[in-house]
Amino acid sequence: MDDTVRPHLGATFSTSEARLASVFDTAVDGIVVINERCQVLAFNKACEKLFGYKASELLGDNVNKIMPMDYATAHDGYVQRYLDTGQKRIIGIGREVSGRHKDGTEFPVELSVGEAPTPDGRQFIGILRDLRPRHSVEQRLAQAQAQLVHMTRISAMDEMGAAIAHELNQPLTAILLYLQAVSRKARADDALDAQLLSVIEKAVAEAERAGEIIQRMRELVERKEPERTNIDVEEFTRACIDLVEMGQGGKRSIISYEVEPALPFLPADPVQIRQVLVNLLRNAREAVCDSEIQEVHLSVVGTEGFIEFRVRDTGPGVPAEMVPELFRAFSGKKQKGLGLGLAISRSIAQNHGGDLFLDTNAIKPGATFVLKLPTGKPVYSDTEN
Repeated sequence: MDDTVRPHLGATFSTSEARLASVFDTAVDGIVVINERCQVLAFNKACEKLFGYKASELLGDNVNKIMPMDYATAHDGYVQRYLDTGQKRIIGIGREVSGRHKDGTEFPVELSVGEAPTPDGRQFIGILRDLRPRHSVEQRLAQAQAQLVHMTRISAMDEMGAAIAHELNQPLTAILLYLQAVSRKARADDALDAQLLSVIEKAVAEAERAGEIIQRMRELVERKEPERTNIDVEEFTRACIDLVEMGQGGKRSIISYEVEPALPFLPADPVQIRQVLVNLLRNAREAVCDSEIQEVHLSVVGTEGFIEFRVRDTGPGVPAEMVPELFRAFSGKKQKGLGLGLAISRSIAQNHGGDLFLDTNAIKPGATFVLKLPTGKPVYSDTEN
């Protein structure tokens, strides 16, 4: 070991040296002292805790042992440049750098460097503070702020949704009344052929359904319990697929389905659950529009007190970076819309005591979304025993 290398602060202390030694080893921040050749002269207990090295393991060695490799290789050159030019880059100016633990872990530290001329040459005192706790607090604060902004937007959407639902009720009611009047007049005067009359009746049914959807969405916004009825699962599944394929003209159907036989009735709000399933099927159909193989398959199975609607497509799948945000409102990557579809759909499912999730363990390519709803007890009306 070089003569200028001193283990800790010496063995025989004067009063001032003892005081300095006490400060050195009780300091909360790490303190390391090096000479002009970057050899470690002193390494306090806080540094031992911070970097995992005992002082005896580093005394006399190059300080770059506690630096990340990319910085360690250049450090000696930085010191020599300062000795040659006197140009200060970090001395007297604290900044954030990275440290390297004995186990190889890299972590952020705040480094302040001072200089002390001694009979043995210049020495440099580095004071290091672990920034991980501060970064952790900052990260939690940023997350809390993001959640606050998110909840503010959700609250605004709740209010806007309730207002829109209220305003749409009046024109929808008017449309329904006009259509019903046309239907009654046509039947009375025999003015329309059966095909056109059938189209009007379908329009009446869709207007009624739109009114039901708006009403249910208002109830969802207002956190009301869903209006459950006993759903025949196979009939319900078939009706949802027909609704998705409505307006496709003569195009070949790409949606297939399979329903497990003898499933129990599903006690759920048919309007809300229909919206969820239709949304999943439409998303799946949209996902495969540019795929070589365009297939969407819906399978319905019973699993331990639940019924699962599994919607699988042959599209490109969901990118890994999108999965954590997939069911958050306003996080959708579509060019159109606010990204509310999956967020509202999951809220509906959870409000029924179930869930909606992406099956990340699916073996086949594409994406598989699972709507899981509890079977529970059948729903009885007030007139039933």
